[in-house]
Amino acid sequence: MATHVITGAGSGIGAAVARRLAERGDELWLWARDAGRARELAQHFPGARTLVGDLAEPERLSWALGHQSPPDRIDSLVHSAGVVDLAGVGELTPRIWQATLAANLVAPAELTRLLLPQLRAARGHVVFVNSGAGLRASPQWSAYAASKHGLKALADALRGEEAPGGVRVTTVYPGRTATPMQEKVHRQEGKDYDPERWLTADAVATTVLTALDMPRGAEVTDLTVRPAG
Repeated sequence: MATHVITGAGSGIGAAVARRLAERGDELWLWARDAGRARELAQHFPGARTLVGDLAEPERLSWALGHQSPPDRIDSLVHSAGVVDLAGVGELTPRIWQATLAANLVAPAELTRLLLPQLRAARGHVVFVNSGAGLRASPQWSAYAASKHGLKALADALRGEEAPGGVRVTTVYPGRTATPMQEKVHRQEGKDYDPERWLTADAVATTVLTALDMPRGAEVTDLTVRPAG
């Protein structure tokens, strides 16, 4: 039975990954922003354990984790949480830039740093659920794309640093996926939202599990998945 720590398990891709891993009997540790959210996750995923810390405040994650008891060994850390706010560069404020970078880049970096001892002990796997915006930036997407480009750089550097110890690192770049975040994006774009046009969260979860299930000695470094058609 493998042990997984997952952020963003409350909805969308993170929830789909958590459900698939729970179905096969793995041990889940789900990251929650506060105690109320932790109770909701525990009810939704019976048997799962929770860890609490606000990813919007990465500078406080060390303190938060120091008052909890994470697992001694972690087979995978799946970063699926994220935020998005669309606007032109001329409209984006420092507050939006800072909030986007904190949640999408600094928090994954800090959480990875804090849990590296357990990942090293298990020769575990770090999975970053990135975005097509992590490979190219479009108008109105500068803050989000910058955070995701940074997340790619984080993953690439981490892979090189930790490979000698057997820790694997994968980045998954989903195209548009039918999630609550995508619905928010469509509202910001002023477009009608049709979830049937986009990837399902379960399809992206299959991609994540494909990377996790590679046999020892093999590593998928980057995976891009797009809606068909």
